[in-house]
Amino acid sequence: MPFDQRIAAAGLAPLAARGITVFQINVGKLCNQTCRHCHVDAGPTRTEQMSERTARDCIRALAATTIPTVDITGGAPELNANFRWLVEQARGLGRHVIDRCNLSVLLLRPHAGLAQFLAGHQVEVIASLPYFRAPQADAQRGEGVFERSIEALKLLNGLGYGRDGSGLSLNLVHNPTGAFLAPKQEAIEAMYRRELARRHGIVFNRLYTITNMPISRFLQFLVDSGNYQDYMQRLANAFNPAAAEAAMCRNTISIGWDGKLYDCDFNQMLPLPLISSRSRHIGEFDLAELEARRIATGEHCYGCTAGAGSSCTGATA
Repeated sequence: MPFDQRIAAAGLAPLAARGITVFQINVGKLCNQTCRHCHVDAGPTRTEQMSERTARDCIRALAATTIPTVDITGGAPELNANFRWLVEQARGLGRHVIDRCNLSVLLLRPHAGLAQFLAGHQVEVIASLPYFRAPQADAQRGEGVFERSIEALKLLNGLGYGRDGSGLSLNLVHNPTGAFLAPKQEAIEAMYRRELARRHGIVFNRLYTITNMPISRFLQFLVDSGNYQDYMQRLANAFNPAAAEAAMCRNTISIGWDGKLYDCDFNQMLPLPLISSRSRHIGEFDLAELEARRIATGEHCYGCTAGAGSSCTGATA
C-alpha cells in the first residue's frame, strides 16, 4: 500500500507539522568518511558547502523565533568554515546546539581543539557508531574508522562528555549493518554500554537506533544486492501508526546547504521540497506558516514509521 494511503487509513491524513522545536541545518556534503549507509552520499570529494551568507540567514531567521534546539548536520558539519560561528551564534541566542559528529573528524590535525570547542560551548554530541565491534563498524564506515572513533570517544570522555554531572551530553547512534530493522533501542543500548565500558572504558548518555533509509548510497546498495523490494516490504509490514504520529518531520524544519527548506533531512536529499508553504528558502522564513504546513511524504517515509519508529533522536514509539 502506498505510504499516503497507509497514513490515511491510520487517520493521520494529511500529515501536518505541529510547531517547530528543532531547527536543523545541513551545512553541506563534504565529509572525511564515505559510509555505505549514508543517505546524504557525503564524502571527501563533495563540494556542496553552506556559504557565510546562508549561515547568516539561518541565524537571522533563528533569532526571530524561540525555537529551542539547533541541530547541525552534514556531511561532517565540522568541516564547514562556518561551523564554529554557527555554534557560537546559536549558543549566544540561548539555544541548545547539537553536533552530529562522525567522531573521527575530531582527530584531524587541521581541526585541533574541536572537541574542546564543543565542550566549551556545551554542545550536545550525537555520534555515529554503527556497532561496538570493529568488523561491523568498519564494514559500514571504512577500514580503521572504528579505532579512530574509540580514540575520539576517549577524548570526549576526558573532557567530561557522557559523565554524570558534567552537563555534556554524548549520545551514540546505531545503524543496522544491512537490510534489516534496528533491534529494540533499550536492548542494544544496554549492550553498547556494557561492551564499550568493558572493552574500552567508554561511557555515554544514550544510544539511538536509526533505520537505514532507502535513499542515495544505501538505496544503491539495496538495488545492487537485490534487496530493495524485500527491504521496502519489511518496512511497510512494520508500519506503526504511533511512530507515524510522532514522526520527527512534524516538529522539525530542515535547512539545506543552499538555504532551501525541507520537512526533514531525508526529504532534502531526494530532493522533495515543501508542498504547502510559500516559504521555500531560509531568506523568506515565515514561522507561523511553516509551523502549520502539510508534510511532503513518499515511500521512504516507511523508514521512519516502521516498528518503534526512527528519528534523529532514535525510536519514537
